[in-house]
Amino acid sequence: MTNPTKVERKSERELVVTRTFDGPAHIVFEAWTRPELFKLWWPPKSLGVPLRSCAMDVRVGGGYRLEFGHDAANVMAFFGKYIEVTPPARLVWTNDESEDGAVTTVTFEEKDGKTLLVLHELYPSKAALDASIGASEGLAEQFEQLDELLATLGANV
Repeated sequence: MTNPTKVERKSERELVVTRTFDGPAHIVFEAWTRPELFKLWWPPKSLGVPLRSCAMDVRVGGGYRLEFGHDAANVMAFFGKYIEVTPPARLVWTNDESEDGAVTTVTFEEKDGKTLLVLHELYPSKAALDASIGASEGLAEQFEQLDELLATLGANV
């Protein structure tokens, strides 16, 4: 694997995921902030659960809502608000679907046409991080899917 995803538990409440992507920061940032791009790579294909809707108002105070499920009667929603948006370098958002949701910070650092992405999640408690640790394992697959998408985008963004 050329660009491995590294997942590290930094403390009882912190998880940090890093990966280098083959593409400039502005394109990687666009893939995280434009719903039509985000929905192409975010849902892990191996789970087989479609992303039914993806609404993103990427601005400070704006919100997002992602709904997964096979039908409208059985939807799992993830939602929150953006608390920092600095294109193409940084995104910070809340995960408000439960009281145990993390604050997620993603930074995009470009060097020589590649982007080092660092995703940092700060949970309200050790128990909250422990309960969500399985979800982070899907990030490697999601980031591989993002790599695939970036290869198709080139300068088209």
